[in-house]
Amino acid sequence: MTTKDVTIEIQQGVETSPVAKCVQVASQFESKIYVEYDTKKVNAKSIMGMMALGIIPGQTVKVSAEGNDETQAIDSIAKYLGNK
Repeated sequence: MTTKDVTIEIQQGVETSPVAKCVQVASQFESKIYVEYDTKKVNAKSIMGMMALGIIPGQTVKVSAEGNDETQAIDSIAKYLGNK
C-alpha cells in the first residue's frame, strides 16, 4: 500500500466537475484508491463518496492506493488534486 498527503489546490465550488474529473482519474487504475479527510475514508472511484468528503482548497487529505499500479495511481491523483 502506498499513501501520500495531498494539499487540495483545485477549485470545487458548487459544480461537481472537479470531483467528477477526480473520479475519472482514479477509475483509470485497477488499484483500490481511497481518500481520507478528517474521520472519513471514501473510495476515490465513487462520485458520491468524494462529494460527501466536502473537501475545499487548502485542506490536506491522505490518498492511499493498493494494487499493481498503486504508485502511478497515487501520482496521478496527487497531480490532479494539487501536489504537482
